[in-house]
Amino acid sequence: MLFNSIEFILFFPIVTLLYFILPYKTRWFWLLAASCYFYMAFVPVYILILFGTIVIDYFAGILIENSDGKRKRYWLIISLVSNITILVVFKYYNFFIDNINYLFKLDGSSSALSYLGILLPIGLSFHTFQAMSYTIEVYRGRQKAEKHFGIYALYVMFYPQLVAGPIERPQNVIHQFKQNFDFDYNIAVSGFKLIAWGFIKKVVIADRLAQMVNFVYDQPENFNGISLIVATVFFSFQIFCDFSGYSDIAIGTARVMGINLMINFNKPYQSQSISEFWSRWHISLSTWFKDYVYIPLGGNKVKISRWYFNLAIVFLISGFWHGASWNFVIWGAIHAFYLIFAIITNELRKRVFDKIFVKASALKTGITVFTTFALVAFAWIFFRAKTFNDAMYISTHLFSGWSKDIKLIIENKNFSRMDVLYLGQMKFEFFFAIFCIIGMSFIHRLQNRVSISQLITKRPAWQRYLIYQTVILLVLLYGVYEKEQFIYFQF
Repeated sequence: MLFNSIEFILFFPIVTLLYFILPYKTRWFWLLAASCYFYMAFVPVYILILFGTIVIDYFAGILIENSDGKRKRYWLIISLVSNITILVVFKYYNFFIDNINYLFKLDGSSSALSYLGILLPIGLSFHTFQAMSYTIEVYRGRQKAEKHFGIYALYVMFYPQLVAGPIERPQNVIHQFKQNFDFDYNIAVSGFKLIAWGFIKKVVIADRLAQMVNFVYDQPENFNGISLIVATVFFSFQIFCDFSGYSDIAIGTARVMGINLMINFNKPYQSQSISEFWSRWHISLSTWFKDYVYIPLGGNKVKISRWYFNLAIVFLISGFWHGASWNFVIWGAIHAFYLIFAIITNELRKRVFDKIFVKASALKTGITVFTTFALVAFAWIFFRAKTFNDAMYISTHLFSGWSKDIKLIIENKNFSRMDVLYLGQMKFEFFFAIFCIIGMSFIHRLQNRVSISQLITKRPAWQRYLIYQTVILLVLLYGVYEKEQFIYFQF
């Protein structure tokens, strides 16, 4: 079930209303049943896979807590291997077969291994990582094994964040399912504001940008220079608005019911470095890799060559986590290169900037923010492109054909539609998309100084309701309603 669907518009208020009507002791069951229905709205049979992993990890948690020494580690390994095996079979099996068959062809062999004709269960990577964090935390002694099977199942299946995160930790969520929470008007309003902001990001901005991005990235060989750059910049904002929009709706939906989920995005395109970007982007995943991969490898508390190795491994795995394609691995490798290069050149860059921008901190900030965004946007090419060849074409033609494109724009300046600039859309759609990006960026800058939610709350009632009505009209009138799936659902 998509958040941006009529089904969810009906589903959410019914589930929430009954949640508050039902006795405290039965609410967990209602949320679990609703979460099962939510997940089965995609491919019903795949809930059996989810149920199987829940059973394994539930008993593994108890066995880990009741064991010690090698036996304790043994149960953890069984849990992790079970989760990873399911992930590999459904998400990566055909990728491995494809590469093996390619090697057969290079060797001149006519042999070919068969592919599995299965669909990837939606959100598999997300709830797999969430389940793994539970058994790891129990193993480390930072979380008690949950004896209530239904509560543990709800931890894995809680519908707002089931298919695209945030990837929660058991310490933050499990105890909340046991608390007796009464309806709180102010908290509910705060949740609805976040939901509304998420819908604006998704249907007004992301899905509009998607139309132009798809126009170019579906056939990139038809475009050069300006069109490729604009499409790549648009995709940078599309994926942010799409994914952070989902997170806002998920967090807001849970908040209405009194359940707090972790913040997943913190204005990442204001970052002044790649390391800062990753502290602001998909926070639940980046902290997952930090806690469960990077630090166990030694983090930065090792010799410099090993530190570089640790960073490379984490980002290569992160790229592979995102998709069974070499493009995603390359995307992860690019970010690993950025970080390692930044470490190597840190002192040099510091001396240069201190010498040039002694009294121009605002200019320095502007340059570092722009440079970071440009680097991130370039890496997104490999994330978005359908094939490696497409990604190479785009990345090598960003600055080609500019004179031709500029001449075409000048000669056709009175035309209301130019594919070279407007990317297949009418002039209004193109400039409205830019207006939305600028407006969102302005709001983000404003949020650095003050909470917009609190500002709205302090307004008189008539002003608040006018703002709410304006937001609703904005979504209804300017939203794109083509049931565009959230990008991260594929992961």
